[in-house]
Amino acid sequence: MSVEVATGLLLAALAAVVDEPLVLLGYGWIVLVGGTLVVVDIAVHRLPDRLTALLAAGALVAFGAQAITSGEPRRLVGALAAGAGAATFYALMSLLTRGGLGLGDAKLALGLGIGVGWIGWTAVALATFLALVLTGLTAVALLASGRAGRKDAIPHGPFMVLAAMVVVVALHWGTLGPG
Repeated sequence: MSVEVATGLLLAALAAVVDEPLVLLGYGWIVLVGGTLVVVDIAVHRLPDRLTALLAAGALVAFGAQAITSGEPRRLVGALAAGAGAATFYALMSLLTRGGLGLGDAKLALGLGIGVGWIGWTAVALATFLALVLTGLTAVALLASGRAGRKDAIPHGPFMVLAAMVVVVALHWGTLGPG
């Protein structure tokens, strides 16, 4: 599946489950900039600072606007704290894994954490766990198939973006009910 098709499907899924226009704008921004980061990370195993900062800034603007217009400043504070918490977790993991996870992942976690953190801390924890599991399962599959060796790097950023948006869609889907 091409990146363009995956991006379109994800945007359509978000549009189907997210009711607030500014929240949808924030998630759409994350998908579009995140999609670019996915392509770059797969190609060169880097998450450029300019793009991770752009993702975080756009998320902050969209969710900040939603907080102001809906009178929910505490929700924005929670989302910012979730983003900072996710970034701190990944920064510590980068240190502990000696580069197994990079600081680019920590920078990406800030913006993704703001977006997923709009839902709540549990969503951020779930997205983080899912990203780690997806990366691990991919590593096992690549090793088992002989397509990668023990020393080969596997980009984690694509799984972070995917996991974040899967959690967002799933949790918003779960809030849909009969009228």
